[in-house]
Amino acid sequence: MDSFVLNEKKKILLEFINSKEYQPMKFKELCNILQVPRSEKQDLKEVLLSLQDEGKILVDVKGKYKAAEENTKTGIFSGTQRGFGFVIVEGEEDDIFIPENSTRGALHNDKVLVSIKEEKTGKRREGEIIRIIERGLTTVVGTFEKSKNFGFVVADNQKLGKDIFIPKEHTKGAVTGHKVVVKITDFGNQEKNPEGKIVEILGHMNDPGVDILSVIMAYELPVEFPDEVMKQVESVPDEIDSKDMAGRKDIRHLQTVTIDGEDAKDLDDAITISQEGNLYRLGVHIADVTNYVTEDSSMDKEALKRGTSVYLVDRVIPMLPHKLSNGICSLNQGTDRLALSCFMDIDDKGNVVGHEIAETVINVDRRMTYTSVRKILEDHDQEEMKEYEELVPMFLLMKELADILREKRRKRGSIDFDFPESKILLDKSGHPIDIKPYERNTATKIIEDFMLLANETIAEDFFWQELPFLYRSHEKPDSEKIQQLGIFINNFGYHIKVGQDEIHPKELQKLLSKIEGTPEEALISRLTLRSMKRAKYTTDSDGHFGLATRYYCHFTSPIRRYPDLQIHRIIKENLRGGLREKRIKHYNKILPDVARQTSLFERRADDAERDVEKLKKVEYMSGFIGHTFEGVISGITSWGMYVELPNTVEGMIKVVDLQDDYYIYDEGTYSMTGEHTRRTFKLGQKVTVEVIGTDMLMKTIDFALVEETLEEP
Repeated sequence: MDSFVLNEKKKILLEFINSKEYQPMKFKELCNILQVPRSEKQDLKEVLLSLQDEGKILVDVKGKYKAAEENTKTGIFSGTQRGFGFVIVEGEEDDIFIPENSTRGALHNDKVLVSIKEEKTGKRREGEIIRIIERGLTTVVGTFEKSKNFGFVVADNQKLGKDIFIPKEHTKGAVTGHKVVVKITDFGNQEKNPEGKIVEILGHMNDPGVDILSVIMAYELPVEFPDEVMKQVESVPDEIDSKDMAGRKDIRHLQTVTIDGEDAKDLDDAITISQEGNLYRLGVHIADVTNYVTEDSSMDKEALKRGTSVYLVDRVIPMLPHKLSNGICSLNQGTDRLALSCFMDIDDKGNVVGHEIAETVINVDRRMTYTSVRKILEDHDQEEMKEYEELVPMFLLMKELADILREKRRKRGSIDFDFPESKILLDKSGHPIDIKPYERNTATKIIEDFMLLANETIAEDFFWQELPFLYRSHEKPDSEKIQQLGIFINNFGYHIKVGQDEIHPKELQKLLSKIEGTPEEALISRLTLRSMKRAKYTTDSDGHFGLATRYYCHFTSPIRRYPDLQIHRIIKENLRGGLREKRIKHYNKILPDVARQTSLFERRADDAERDVEKLKKVEYMSGFIGHTFEGVISGITSWGMYVELPNTVEGMIKVVDLQDDYYIYDEGTYSMTGEHTRRTFKLGQKVTVEVIGTDMLMKTIDFALVEETLEEP
């Protein structure tokens, strides 16, 4: 049907359904009362469906059409393994709670129409799903369980909430324990489970590598590059062409270093530094990836499709082919390379008093590691200092400037999450043999400080030029989460000031300073981070709460993040005078989608990385059944208490396993109290636990409380 005709018919029909005389009726009754000829009944169905999708009319349980109430919204359903769920409405801060009996058979990720109840029953708005507009999942990865005449698949994604029934003729010969990919053929309903057929067997759940492969498949992470991308890669040169150097600033004479981890292969940022009087001249030089990944080329489209590189425990799924990241776009020692550079003049208070952005040609003098630079600056290791004698003054100057920059950020309230992340070590078969914290040192912090400054400087420059751009924005945290954090830290004797439901980042920064060096530092840091919102990409400079800055972007990693690649293109076009009205319109048109898409793909990568980490932690703890550990209560819910161990592993003490009393959860204080004994468990309390079970399917670790529990903090 022509869109103009459709809109006109929708308008007329909507007026009729919204009229006072209209009574809810079924399709057949509508056709009769409107005297719709048989030849036009399909058109009427199309009009009704379109109005339903827009949330303007509803179909009740009896199949009757009626006007939608004002409090209906369209959103994405997020399921839980306990049956209930939440609807996330774009642009709204609070999700809508959907009880188990009101999901109408919606599955995780479905686009739904929800009717919101006027009265609040708890902290959240409550609603019921009245229509499933679009299914979100068509294939699912899970573990197959075989019965005599059929099978079923337990989805890896616990948010699906239901097992998938597999008829015998569609099991593809799978046996119990096989990891499989299932195509859903019938989505079921509130009473009936979804049905599907197995389209691929990934291997047995105990086979090496199958667990991580399952995560890759579940998140639909693209592993292989398409043929057209690989053909384009073949044309990329191994060394830079002299023609590409034309018009660039030649800084090959400047003392230049890269500082990375020992195992890093893609060296995409380099540093130069000098001092004149009380001014520091810092150069941050980023590999010019856009010289080889041109707009709308096969490589560019594939990079946008991936959004980011994904770092799993045993592998990296790169955004761009390795020939670029490890070759022409790697700032290797002793080779000429193309870069996009940000030169900053910085005074002794850390203020950028002048800057220049330029396309450059660089040549790195030495490829340094964090370990070597740490040995020079922290340990004053004589052997290391002799090895890099000509560079030692440069490293001392870097530390001097980095200290000034960090102090400036501290004064404005920037939050520095200096807590250890997990480093999971695997054997050759992919089994975890140790979990230990990643350590940050002086060298890693110097590079972070310099990259942060370059990102800020570039963002502020383009904000004031009023040109289309991609910013990195971080909203203020929810007051409810900050309140929960306040309760948690009170158990350790700390407090934070919250004014009119808002908190200044300086308060959180002060908290992190107070806990520095204490046993609870890692836990409180991690929970402070969890209390914040996710940063995302936006086309407006909305500010970055965590860094306490008005201007921020991602400029320093175009080899592994698409937003950086995108803004490099804009920067270069602007430098060359090509950002005229036509191109400004072009970027204004495409950037909102780039921001939305790359934010989504970043989230997908984070979730996949976290799932793999969870899997490996569960597998690791499977070897410690019966062992006891000291831990801290990191979360309390009505069904149990989460306990975090010093190695960052988290498990649960189920409330049903607390046999000495009947325990009641207090939502206001996030505590658990025995009805008769009045024994209380609080967030932050130290406990001794025994590992009593692990579940690889559910990715869970079960703890039992050991009665020699340590004193409360």
